[in-house]
Amino acid sequence: MRILGIDPGFATIGFGLVEADRGQVHMVTYGAITTPAGLPLSRRLYQIGTDMEDLIGQLKPDVISIEELFFNTNITTGIAVAHGRGVILYAAEKCGIPLYEYTPSQVKLAVTGYGKAEKRQVMDMTKRLLKLKAVPRPDDAADALALALCHARSFTSRLPQTGTVKETI
Repeated sequence: MRILGIDPGFATIGFGLVEADRGQVHMVTYGAITTPAGLPLSRRLYQIGTDMEDLIGQLKPDVISIEELFFNTNITTGIAVAHGRGVILYAAEKCGIPLYEYTPSQVKLAVTGYGKAEKRQVMDMTKRLLKLKAVPRPDDAADALALALCHARSFTSRLPQTGTVKETI
């Protein structure tokens, strides 16, 4: 299964692609989509949508794992990130890719075993679990890989049940 993790934003959108097979996960690629600060928000959102559709077409993921929004103290930045996230959700739907959303606590729990882990701990465990030489940069890409790992470690519980279960007495 090819899992594309996305750390949403509007200035920098992190992405990380992993392949998961029978409990083994390895990193395929990672990076970031960036938009210039001087552009109007509408133009940045258009660029995010176009770049996401291109990225999905190139990487051909089976699923996308994206972070749910968490508003801290800066509501203005949160709103812009929400706009960017909406465009990313639209692009995934337009490309027909199933999308799974995870809270920051769910990602931390899946990657480190502790739902209140610090960012540095998540990045270090992401590096270790994927057997990387260094923590991926930028941070947004490392976060995206953690999101992909989160899905890889939890997707089996989300698979639809097929067939029937036979009871034995």
